[in-house]
Amino acid sequence: MSRARPLAAHPTLERGDRMSARRFLGLLTAAVIAATGLTAATHDAEAAVAVPNFDHIVLVMFENKAISQLTSSSSPYFTSLAAQGAKFTQSYGITHPSQPNYLALFSGSTQGVTTDDCPKTFSGANLGGQLLAAGRTFRGYSEAMPSTGYTGCINGTYQRKHNSWVDFSTVPAARNLPLSSFPTDYSTLSGVSFVTPDMCNDMHDCAIGTGDTWLRSHLDSYAQWAKTHNSLLIVTFDEDNYLSLNHIYTAFVGAHVAPGTYTEQINHYNVLRTIEAAHNLPGINNAATLSPILDVWS
Repeated sequence: MSRARPLAAHPTLERGDRMSARRFLGLLTAAVIAATGLTAATHDAEAAVAVPNFDHIVLVMFENKAISQLTSSSSPYFTSLAAQGAKFTQSYGITHPSQPNYLALFSGSTQGVTTDDCPKTFSGANLGGQLLAAGRTFRGYSEAMPSTGYTGCINGTYQRKHNSWVDFSTVPAARNLPLSSFPTDYSTLSGVSFVTPDMCNDMHDCAIGTGDTWLRSHLDSYAQWAKTHNSLLIVTFDEDNYLSLNHIYTAFVGAHVAPGTYTEQINHYNVLRTIEAAHNLPGINNAATLSPILDVWS
């Protein structure tokens, strides 16, 4: 009496050394992906169980541009940077105008702010205070700010409305630094650093190309270093160009990032929650209701 041939001995799985069914299916999946021109990152891949514990995270925020404005011709460096890491095609600001978005990313709340009026002062939970209270480190760097701990509203091309950490009493003045203090030895960076270009280089008052050149000259060397030094660069915008969608560019580049295009909807609260998770911290305010971004980690 004949028997059905077991799967392991099936002729399509057996060429010299036997392939396992799992390997066969893996090859079949790879062939389908190759044939369709898709990459693994465009699929709902199995998510990581946790955000990596990065040694350094640097976040830089630009101004008032919709993702549709950042094309390969208008912003070649933004385009190439996104191709090196995780590009989020459905990233959104929280509101308009600028200031409440900066507060949202730093504290998980707009703090009831609806204007760009200055100054603002708060004592509640925020990322900088949260990191310091947990024995971790934070520093914020603002271009054109005249001195460490400066609390003025305007100085040339510096404006405090784009410097969220100065608004919180739990962040010491010594952690509020001019961009000229940003280290060239990246190993000396804090666990988390926020960077704010001035009103020209952030694209608020100047062309997209100006910000594109600034990002390349100031942070490309960190982006490349981060890939091999357990570190991460986050590049995002506060809001779009005052459209109702508030659809913005966001990219993660660095160690443990699986390059590709990611289509889940995220906003500033998701980004904050992810930074907190990288330091084993709980979510604060609106970030407390969200899970960190997990599917981009290799």
